[in-house]
Amino acid sequence: MIKLVKWLSALILLLFGWYLVRPTFYPSVAVATPQMKAYALQVEILRDNWGIPHIKAETNNAATFGLAYAHSEDDFPLIMANAIAARGKLSLVELSELSLANDYLVQLLGLAKKVDAQFELLPIEFQVFLQAYADGLNYYAALHPSEVDSRVLPFEAKDILAGYVHKLPLMMGVGGVIQDIFARDNDELIIGTPIQKRLVSTTSYPQWSMGQLAGSNAHAVHASRSNDNVTRLNINSHQPWEGPVAWYEAHILSAEGWNMIGGTFPGSPYILHGHNQTLGWAHTVNKPDFTDVYRLTMREDGSRDYRLDGKWKPLKEGVAKLEVDLGLFNWTFDRPIYASEHGPVIEKNGAYYAIRYAGFDRHGAAALQWYEMNMAENFQQWKKAMSRQGLAMMNTVYADKDNIYYVYNALLPLRVEGPDWLTILPGDDSSLIWQKYLPYQQLPQIENPESGWLMNTNATPFQASTGSDNPLVNNYSKTFGIETVMNNRAIRSHELFGVDEDISKQEFLTYKFDQKYSQHSAMFKDVLLPLLGSYQPEGEAEAKAFNILAKWDGEMAADSNAASLAKLIYEPILKAKMFMPLGTEVPSAIDGFKYAIDFLLKNYGSVDVPLAQLQKLRRGDLVLGLGGGADTLNSVHTKTDGKYLIGTQGDSYISIVDFSDNGVSSLAIHQYGNVNRGESVHYNDQAELFVKRKLRKSLLTEEEIRANLSRAYHPGEELNH
Repeated sequence: MIKLVKWLSALILLLFGWYLVRPTFYPSVAVATPQMKAYALQVEILRDNWGIPHIKAETNNAATFGLAYAHSEDDFPLIMANAIAARGKLSLVELSELSLANDYLVQLLGLAKKVDAQFELLPIEFQVFLQAYADGLNYYAALHPSEVDSRVLPFEAKDILAGYVHKLPLMMGVGGVIQDIFARDNDELIIGTPIQKRLVSTTSYPQWSMGQLAGSNAHAVHASRSNDNVTRLNINSHQPWEGPVAWYEAHILSAEGWNMIGGTFPGSPYILHGHNQTLGWAHTVNKPDFTDVYRLTMREDGSRDYRLDGKWKPLKEGVAKLEVDLGLFNWTFDRPIYASEHGPVIEKNGAYYAIRYAGFDRHGAAALQWYEMNMAENFQQWKKAMSRQGLAMMNTVYADKDNIYYVYNALLPLRVEGPDWLTILPGDDSSLIWQKYLPYQQLPQIENPESGWLMNTNATPFQASTGSDNPLVNNYSKTFGIETVMNNRAIRSHELFGVDEDISKQEFLTYKFDQKYSQHSAMFKDVLLPLLGSYQPEGEAEAKAFNILAKWDGEMAADSNAASLAKLIYEPILKAKMFMPLGTEVPSAIDGFKYAIDFLLKNYGSVDVPLAQLQKLRRGDLVLGLGGGADTLNSVHTKTDGKYLIGTQGDSYISIVDFSDNGVSSLAIHQYGNVNRGESVHYNDQAELFVKRKLRKSLLTEEEIRANLSRAYHPGEELNH
């Protein structure tokens, strides 16, 4: 027995020792190549007093190299995780339910093959550009080996492209559709059953990865409607405040002419929306019907043949290899994957469901399209880039000194009329396998409307302005699934921008930060007015709360007690409509009212609580009271954490851009700060301005930047100081 104990002890020590030394057998870290060192000498990173990197470079390729390096300084772990996720190898470095789902999805959709095929279609100069960005990541990894899992190195140009091929289907809701199929029984998933397309089942996965982004605002006012003859653009996306699709601000100053400032995501080699010295644009999420699900008719003999147009065809079969790190060793789990003429196929307890989604063959072209938009010097060049239709989604509002423009940018499948495309479709009819999209020129759009203003707030494109220039809903097939509703932000935009025909700069800013719910919004029409008109309050607390709400003007102000009640009543209703499964019972206004009373009494002992005491921005040790609502123009979405509602999404990176005869200028703010490392002074240094709805001046010229300079260095040079 003693020998056995000694033997087991020795084995445990041996295994523990192997666990400790195993990483030393990983591949060596990245090497700083001569090309990387040459790029580094061509780049100077100018950090201003807010920590924002201004990348001064001799060439565009050197500039994107510098962007990669600067962003890595501020958020390398997330950039690395994004790249690994796009490869379908996330479980190798971070084992979880989410990582396994990601790696399965990457292989089910055949993303690696798509990346290879689409990369070959890119112009050589753009391939080199992508590699330059990858080299910036590799150079950072070479100089900071302790931050790197060397098993994922080196990063290559295809890894950068893969980020687009990976993220766009998720943002379009493909993950949500697949999750919905797995969440339901087969007897529910029959032909004609409504399938989750714009709603997300209850899940632990990030909402953005299920295709559910909460919203965004974009406004453009032409000089003809401004009282100072300035055209203005509001860039105001409501991204999650943390994670893979949170905004990072950067500025490119290339000697080859690329001069762009704005927001980008971890792993993106340029600005995704912002402005250059002549033009700018803003994106907001749109949600047409991007995805279709087909139930396949299979042979009854158990073979994997499916019927199409009266003939039997074999499914394409493959194996998803899910590699995980179990500490002492790696283990690979095999899972079968299939595909049909429709697209990827999911097998579930003997039933087979095929999925077809817009842009499946061209998401890589979105990378090239955004690049061309960055390089555009005028409206015509920018519009030509947009007409590439590589980017499969996103309302887009554009402005320059002389033009404003809105387009409902989307790949809209040209489907046959008749079937209900929001349900599970029969998989045996090839006429339901669409092949083409509505051409860009035919998308809903407005160019220089007579009204002199336009907007999108994730609402219908058919009321993007006032007057007769709006696209007509009857010109578009219902099979496209284009939104037809007006949310509060759209209604308020019409009540503010649409009524004021002589808008000053201060009014523009005031309208952007508006915190009011319109009397015509769902907050009042569907919730508060029915509640106030029919419910008899029970008890002193309810009577007091009832009286507070009856006097409320709809303003989600930080010091408003009524706003706290309204938020607690309305947000569970709004979230049930936006995020919960089809068929989920939406809480009633009375349910919401009782919940609000109970929450406030339990946590504060009163129903008379200012919103800023309840709703908070939290970043590290900094906690600040916060105004705004889920569907107000000054937007904030929250999660409940104890007695507080903590902001998670909404107004994030904001840029207000002026275009005039005197050139371009802009104001901006970030909800936290530009560095995602807790030890940095720039981790939360913009938050106090943000909660006060204040903006800071964007530094656009080298002279301005150097006058407000924190430090300047070539990539890698900072390690010597």
